[in-house]
Amino acid sequence: MKSLITKNLVDVEQIDKSEVDQDNTSTYPRLPHPIPYQGSKRNLAPKILQVLGGRKFRRFLEPFAGSAAMTIAAVNAQLAKEYLIGDSLMPLISIWQQILSSPHQLATTYEDLWSGQLEDKDDYYNRVRDEFNRTQDPALLLYLLARCVKNALRFNQRGDFNQSHDKRRLGMHPNKMCKEIQRAHLLLAGHTAAICGDFEATIASAAEDDLIYLDPPYEGTTTGLDKRYYQGLDRERLITVLHDLQDRNVPFILSYDGRCGNKVYGAPLPYSLNLRHIELVAGRSSQSTLSGRAEVTVESLYLSQNLS
Repeated sequence: MKSLITKNLVDVEQIDKSEVDQDNTSTYPRLPHPIPYQGSKRNLAPKILQVLGGRKFRRFLEPFAGSAAMTIAAVNAQLAKEYLIGDSLMPLISIWQQILSSPHQLATTYEDLWSGQLEDKDDYYNRVRDEFNRTQDPALLLYLLARCVKNALRFNQRGDFNQSHDKRRLGMHPNKMCKEIQRAHLLLAGHTAAICGDFEATIASAAEDDLIYLDPPYEGTTTGLDKRYYQGLDRERLITVLHDLQDRNVPFILSYDGRCGNKVYGAPLPYSLNLRHIELVAGRSSQSTLSGRAEVTVESLYLSQNLS
């Protein structure tokens, strides 16, 4: 079968997110989003799920979960019977484990942290950040994500969280955070597990009746001067894993590479993978808007052969 992956972007299927916003407002109500997270697929989730054509699965696995926006959307759509949230960042997975098992405790701790900044504004955020780097406490990470610039996780070469705080806002209000945590708990608890681990180990048991959603860091943001994430992913290793999934006939969807204006994040994946390539128009880049440019972000979506 001829692959639809191509370097000629004109030949690639292209889908505009605005079509989803217009056509699916009743099908996809606003879902909980307790973890503020740059790069979350919350707005693109309806269109990503739409490519499945209503197909159902035994398990849905998200090994690069982050905000787990795709898992939340999949549960809401009753896509599978069981769901697995995975990530290599232990404090992030600990947030999800608390959402699943002790949501009230997490919400209460967050409220205490958020309220503390009102009484002690001088260097409060930096001291919380230092405490998190020492203890890896998940509630501290939740506060930092809610308050930091662009809700973006950033780490230095030592592995310490080093993103600065947004001086224009205080982060998600505790009342709203409590509602988001409780709604996520009610939606996910009982059929969702959260585990910390390398993505390859997380999906090792996946079978033909499961679906994996992969959202690794872009190739162009995990190496070189633009390196910014807790853990990168070698391109060749990813390609090897994708070949293995194809050989095992395990269905998967991959969000990888893309472009914003004239800047391209990573090269197209090789023809040998025999994947279907769809471009999702994610909308105008907020960073470009702040810089006075009108650039549109386009994300690539790759579908395994058995989904094509």
